[in-house]
Amino acid sequence: MKLLIHGGFFSEFSQSNETKVAKQNAMERIAKASFEFLKTHSSVETVVFAVEQLENDTLFNAGIGSQIQNDGVIRMSASLMDGTTKKFSGVINIQEVKNPIRVAENLITVADRVLGGEGANAYAKSIGIANFSTEIPERRAEYNSKLAASRLSTVGCIALDNEGKLAAATSTGGKGFEIPGRISDSATVAGNYANDDCAVSCTGVGEDIVSAAVASSIATRVTDGFTIDKAFEKTFAELAKFDGFAGAIGLDKYGNMYWQESHPKIVFAAYDGTTFTVFQ
Repeated sequence: MKLLIHGGFFSEFSQSNETKVAKQNAMERIAKASFEFLKTHSSVETVVFAVEQLENDTLFNAGIGSQIQNDGVIRMSASLMDGTTKKFSGVINIQEVKNPIRVAENLITVADRVLGGEGANAYAKSIGIANFSTEIPERRAEYNSKLAASRLSTVGCIALDNEGKLAAATSTGGKGFEIPGRISDSATVAGNYANDDCAVSCTGVGEDIVSAAVASSIATRVTDGFTIDKAFEKTFAELAKFDGFAGAIGLDKYGNMYWQESHPKIVFAAYDGTTFTVFQ
């Protein structure tokens, strides 16, 4: 069993040591709790659980830490992919829910598995998910002072369960001050992908990640025989051709972990039941 989580790029926050320590502590708590969960649950259930914890922490740009768009509204995106069934589900620009990943989880069981905007909002209500304002005072202050304009962040989890099955989940609160209706990579296979051989979750500039099809490219290359490190290196070399801004974490079916970033520094952590490692 293996598990990795990421919390976006550290540069989206102040560089204070206090913030860095707080994020490290949060990553350790969430990684360890999620690994304990993985012991008795599937990889799909676990990645949802882990991303939900990240959505519930205001240090991260997802759920209740989400950014405000340029019209003053918070719209979030999240997705889930089951590496065994190859089912992908997601919500795009959903509003007024605490945990977008839980809506994506429900959608994986239905025929129309990716919903956006008002359709996603209505679906969440139809399955009994309560309205919840994810706005916090800190984000409103940032919006008012336009400090959020350059923040680049997403959260995600990839896991390999005790049956050898892989899954990936990713959630984002956006980049801040984007045009309403913008589609990020997080609810697409470019930013979140898993199959029988590899699971990948991305963070960074969504447009760049989509242009390079980062997550699906890495996983497909592993399936085609690349080692996970070579799959990352080839994909990030393609990203570098247009100076794409991205980071990704990956896990293959053998439990090999890999991560790469095109610009410093993605925040991520790995836990295997014995050793916890946080990288910044």
